[in-house]
Amino acid sequence: MDNTNEGAGSQPRVRMSGKQRREQLIGVARELFAEKGYESVSVEEIAAHAKVSKPVVYEHFGGKEGIYAVIVDREMQELLNRVTTSLTGDHPRQLLEQAGMALFSYIDDETDGFRILVRDSPVSVSTGNFASVILDVAAQVDHILDREFKKRDYNTKNSEMYAQMLVGMVALTGQWWLDARKPKKEQVVAHVVNLAWNGLSHLDPKPALHESD
Repeated sequence: MDNTNEGAGSQPRVRMSGKQRREQLIGVARELFAEKGYESVSVEEIAAHAKVSKPVVYEHFGGKEGIYAVIVDREMQELLNRVTTSLTGDHPRQLLEQAGMALFSYIDDETDGFRILVRDSPVSVSTGNFASVILDVAAQVDHILDREFKKRDYNTKNSEMYAQMLVGMVALTGQWWLDARKPKKEQVVAHVVNLAWNGLSHLDPKPALHESD
């Protein structure tokens, strides 16, 4: 007996392959996590939106935490790949512009993914969050700054610190722009690079605080 029809006039149930079902669950969960946050989403809700039973979610991911970890890992790789492949310029200012545009384009194209990355992650997957992405990006920027510091006879021991400052500035501005969306991303990146580059190009080799008398 064929049980693919649930009732008269109903559409036949489409049977997905394991890979297709997995991707469907990831897509559903991604939207829910972006909208509500990790803590507010349940396995029951994911299953209901995907029109499957709870055991199907557990079968593929072992639970909510498992599917969340897969989503975060994918988003991290997507963002890192965008930033890494964007760095094709020869001049430091051009590299700043390219990295900035890569981040803001990711925010624009993958808004749900960015919302997930900047939310607090559960403790057990704490390495998969925006902070760890920023550390990876900062490590790449450090290599660039180290080379430029050598050219200018600056202390290369400080390049890592400046890399953290630069990437942190861009990242926090990106979080603000996620909801503001004004001005256009090209304008925001231009302003960020304006501040960063003009600051870098006039660095004091040995800065000190100007204490008031």
